[in-house]
Amino acid sequence: MTVWIIFLSAIVLFLALDLGIFNKTPHIIGAKEASKWTAVFVTLSFLFSGVIYWLYNNNYIKNPDGLKPITASIKYLTGYLIELSLSIDNIFVIAIIFSSFKIPKKLQHRVLFWGIIGAIVFRGLMIYFGVLIINKFAWTTYLFGIFLIFTALKMLFTKEEDEFKPKNSFIYKLLGKIIPITHQADKEHFFVKIDGKTFATPLFVALIVIEVMDVVFALDSVPAILAITSDPFLVFSSNIFAILGLRSMYFFLAHMLEKFSYLEYSLIAILSFVGLKMLLKELIEVPEWASLGFIALSLITGVVVSLKKNKDD
Repeated sequence: MTVWIIFLSAIVLFLALDLGIFNKTPHIIGAKEASKWTAVFVTLSFLFSGVIYWLYNNNYIKNPDGLKPITASIKYLTGYLIELSLSIDNIFVIAIIFSSFKIPKKLQHRVLFWGIIGAIVFRGLMIYFGVLIINKFAWTTYLFGIFLIFTALKMLFTKEEDEFKPKNSFIYKLLGKIIPITHQADKEHFFVKIDGKTFATPLFVALIVIEVMDVVFALDSVPAILAITSDPFLVFSSNIFAILGLRSMYFFLAHMLEKFSYLEYSLIAILSFVGLKMLLKELIEVPEWASLGFIALSLITGVVVSLKKNKDD
């Protein structure tokens, strides 16, 4: 429990510093600043695998699966790469949402900041109940496996014209029935008063749509990482590091998304691999290093092919 308290306290401290010091004044986050923070988060995420080794080696945290320290570290890294890769698809949707609601660039960080807090809470709940269900009903592993393969096939055969349109979404229409919406942003405020009546600004609408879409994406990512491990701390920590790095990665990749068009096939390969691993777990035991290697190779291949294709074009 002590490790959990320290870990959660560190997250709260970082978020407080982020909003209160690093980004106290709304500003446009350029490529240089975004790349710096992306490098920091990715480095910290990989270094945390050493912390995982230390924690499990010294039995400082509950180890329900009896994992060896090196195995725990590999499972954490594998889970982190899965979450990171699936976050890339989330970035595409966030870019569409910001564009649709015309959110100024200097206010986008504020929306993502509060979106991250909501994502941490919802992911935590989903992970808790996901681990509970898998440990109590082992057969649900096969349901998760089928769902992941279905998601991969859906991604493969979805056409560009079926692209997500925020203003046509159910959540946007439902929100409009609950509270009136103004189409003009008022600085960094989520709500404004007009003629004594409270209106939701585009910032609040974008925040709610992003939160809902994150829950939708979590329906893929949480089962995917549960295929790697059902250890609560490994699942939660890998999710948190991927989520915390999502903002800087968004600003780093937002203007280059089209250059990485083939990454979607990497995601399809990863989801299919993880889904098959869940379905065939009784027949084939895939070593942890092989899972980590396949996921890393899929991501690298997607990046390389995308860059080569753009260069040829």
